[in-house]
Amino acid sequence: DVSGALCISQAWPGMARTIYNDHKRFLKTYLTSYPGFFFTGDGVYRTSEGYYQLTGRLDDIISISGHRLGTAEVENVVNHHVAVAESAVIGYPHEIKGEGKMLSFLPQNISWGYGTVENLAAELQELISKKIAKYAAPDYVQVTHRLPKTRSG
Repeated sequence: DVSGALCISQAWPGMARTIYNDHKRFLKTYLTSYPGFFFTGDGVYRTSEGYYQLTGRLDDIISISGHRLGTAEVENVVNHHVAVAESAVIGYPHEIKGEGKMLSFLPQNISWGYGTVENLAAELQELISKKIAKYAAPDYVQVTHRLPKTRSG
């Protein structure tokens, strides 16, 4: 079990070769972070069985009281909870911390037995605090019936 940046060692058909009128930016963005590899910009998790799971964009970062935190990192922890089908974390302006965090999640279609949404929200905040850090716990947690999607899902 390991996680990190998704990088590709060999060229493939259809691969980008430059950015129009800004080749230096292309080189800096995709080829200098991990010399000898093409950096996709995505995080990845590899299981002990060798399966890969994309965890999200590595550039989707929230800065909370000087701590940089990837939204995908928090979503990954929350999505491993038995009562959560999927989740999304977003940042919002916060007067003291710079940015705050809000977690929205879609519950599984099972009877999870937590009594109230508040009990489950508190458990998710505690889980994030334990797995990542106290500062990573969201300020707000909400249950939703649907999360916004891109065209690709």
